[in-house]
Amino acid sequence: MFGRHGEESRADRPRMVSRRRALSAGGILLGAGVLSARAAGRAPASPPAGDIVPKGIAVDAPWHAKVREAGYVAKTAEIDGVRFGYREGPASGPALVLLHAQQMDWFSYSRVLPALAADYHVFDIDYQGHGGTRTPAGYPMAANRIGADLAALLDSVVGRPAYVTGNSSGGLLAAWLAAERPDLVTAVLLEDPPLFASEYPRIEQTIAYRDFASSHKAIGQHVDDFLLFWIDDSREFFDNNVFPGSNVVLADAVRAQRLLRPGVPVELDIVGNDMIRLFLRGMDHQYDPAFGDAFYRGTWNEGFDHAAALARITAPTMLLHANYSWVDGDILYGAMDQQDADRAMSLLPNGFYQRIDAEHVTHLDAPAQFTAIARSFFPAHP
Repeated sequence: MFGRHGEESRADRPRMVSRRRALSAGGILLGAGVLSARAAGRAPASPPAGDIVPKGIAVDAPWHAKVREAGYVAKTAEIDGVRFGYREGPASGPALVLLHAQQMDWFSYSRVLPALAADYHVFDIDYQGHGGTRTPAGYPMAANRIGADLAALLDSVVGRPAYVTGNSSGGLLAAWLAAERPDLVTAVLLEDPPLFASEYPRIEQTIAYRDFASSHKAIGQHVDDFLLFWIDDSREFFDNNVFPGSNVVLADAVRAQRLLRPGVPVELDIVGNDMIRLFLRGMDHQYDPAFGDAFYRGTWNEGFDHAAALARITAPTMLLHANYSWVDGDILYGAMDQQDADRAMSLLPNGFYQRIDAEHVTHLDAPAQFTAIARSFFPAHP
């Protein structure tokens, strides 16, 4: 299933993977459903005690139910002033830590959580700046501080060496943990992390840099509602790729669902693409734009050199590489191109490589395949 040191298990078929490009590919289906619900004057629904479970949302409600039925419980832990929120599954096997992509939260793993619960003791963590985790004022959004506090959480809550997998920025944090706290990591699966491409000056040639620019502007303008700000800041994109004024429809849909379900992160049924819908959920009063701003300014990676970190990882490491493309020859749509992946593999002392025909958040785009890869890789390295 996977090859060692750069062997590809399938043909390299790059395609565009950015969240914004998924919108133009028909991922977002704007309609009148949520707006008509507000017009009908339905009463707001309160979230049930102990967890946030949206009701009446056809797309994601079944996954909330499946996660609960699999035995996952919402928990919190206080570490050095950071109040971590996470989901813990039943103790079915070795510990497995999940670190989601930037601008998402724990629920992005909902499609794989039930299957993973059968074999592992899963800890699905909202890291700093995301989801239910809260940080003190002035908290430095930098890999070294975030990683150190995550390590302290694993020490306290997991209490033993664990398998670790992270997607995108979560993949960078997984690499940090494997490099800096090898005592906590048995093996690591890096799910399409932006290795090298999120460091300066390369970051300026990525589509992600444009998203980080929105975070930078929001910080400068002291924005309170980042989701609505992001939708408005992206209006030119929506006009060109969905239809003129579609950002207004989306913003109204967000406001309507907030009226109908106060306190519940939005999960808009009118958005047909899972990645986009859960990306919007993650930004709804859960995402701290200071996290993206740190990438924009270059401070996130201060003291965290990707090449040096990879060379220090002694644990078995799977690099899972999703689709990508170069647009107009100079903008990378995706986390890594093939040169980045090859460079990473040349640095990893104990690396394994897998090319996957999937979008950036592979556990959402290809959940069965992601689960199969994890189930093959981790048990091979007890």
